[in-house]
Amino acid sequence: MPLVEPVALEPAGQVGPVHFIAIGGAGMSGIAQAYADLGVEVSGSDRDDSAALRKLAASGVRAHVGHDAAQLGDARTVVVSSAIKPGNAELDEAHRRGLRVWHRSAALGALMLGRRGVAITGTHGKTTTTGMVATMLLGAGTDPGYVIGSPLAASGESAALGSGPAFVVEADESDGSFLQYPAEIVVITNIEADHLDNWGTPERYLEGFVTLGSAERVRTVIASADEPASREVASRLRAAGKRVVTVGEADDADLRLDGIELTPRVTAATLRDGEATVRLDLAVPGRFNLHNAAAAYAVGRELGLDGAVLAAALGGFAGTYRRFEFKGEARGVRVYDDYAHHPTEVSAILRAARPRVAEGGRLVACFQPHLFSRTRDFLDAFADALTLADEVVLCAIYPARETAEDFPGVTADVLAARVRARGHAVTLAGSPADAAVTLAGLTAPGDLVLTIGAGDVTTAGPALLGTLEGVMP
Repeated sequence: MPLVEPVALEPAGQVGPVHFIAIGGAGMSGIAQAYADLGVEVSGSDRDDSAALRKLAASGVRAHVGHDAAQLGDARTVVVSSAIKPGNAELDEAHRRGLRVWHRSAALGALMLGRRGVAITGTHGKTTTTGMVATMLLGAGTDPGYVIGSPLAASGESAALGSGPAFVVEADESDGSFLQYPAEIVVITNIEADHLDNWGTPERYLEGFVTLGSAERVRTVIASADEPASREVASRLRAAGKRVVTVGEADDADLRLDGIELTPRVTAATLRDGEATVRLDLAVPGRFNLHNAAAAYAVGRELGLDGAVLAAALGGFAGTYRRFEFKGEARGVRVYDDYAHHPTEVSAILRAARPRVAEGGRLVACFQPHLFSRTRDFLDAFADALTLADEVVLCAIYPARETAEDFPGVTADVLAARVRARGHAVTLAGSPADAAVTLAGLTAPGDLVLTIGAGDVTTAGPALLGTLEGVMP
């Protein structure tokens, strides 16, 4: 897939009426709602009905199920996601009419014009860190605009127009669209080779972050002090005269995490901000979330807000959907769900979950690999990560935009063999529905089950809970 090329932006209030193709997606629906809240006439369509589509319709958006050229109406701007290709009836009609066609990132960038833009990117942790920044700024009383790739657990909202000076966005690096945003502050959570089907090489992928941070409009870059690639980017940007703030546990971090506490009930640390210190006491688990919170805190400080207020507000962050999201408990088995789909993310969430396992219980991972290419490229890393669980149930690969025919020999069976070669048991279950049945027969009171992956494995948790209630004595 080619990288998204940035385009010239116009103020969001001046480009309507706007029609969104694939309007029901987590990111697209939030952007569409923000346009509607701005007073722009909004319409859109999606292949399937969904709660997001119905919510938009209830707010006055003309939301259609299915694609039809007639649904464009009198739109002047058409917004598409990367998933929409030529051959879509509405996209083809937009080109035939000569309408303005924007990638979703351009529509989002237009909302940021005239605001203090904050773009949060990186290989891992974008959604959580964006959610933390939004929650923190809301808690500090600044009413930010924000668009997050997943709804906040506390409110169920993934976007708001806001009336305050800041506009915070999750900036997707996978397709290069992060270069579109008119951001004053950029956060780079970490950099680890991924999305090479788009970028080609790890070197090009890293250069994308350098290009992002080098933009003239960017005043400050906040980056990890602990991760080698982020440190390289930070060093290069500093050498070029850019203001860089580093965060992490390294001795030379500008904002340094110290005294980390990780227990079943506590995720906390001291954050050293120059001569001052604040305590981060989080409601979400994991060392990585302390790092995310430190980056969020740095954003608030760059916006001129009080450190103690920011730290207190971060304590109110309850997570986002599909990020260690608690799905329920049945007959002593607790079930969580997480979007992790890269081996580093899988390792991090399993390590974060471990302290939450009841004494005598087991950590059970139900993993669905996402993309044949990613499975092939990180086969051994995934196998290493999965050995952090006590029991592993493995679903078939979720293909997303790829086809099995293009990746002969890349299967869940191959990954299972790599896990077994490490002396670790694994059970194969084709679909999430099959996995739920397998898990019901495998689990016992005290176990913590974590469904993991970016595909439809999220359906396995609720199915498991229902099955447990029905079959266990």
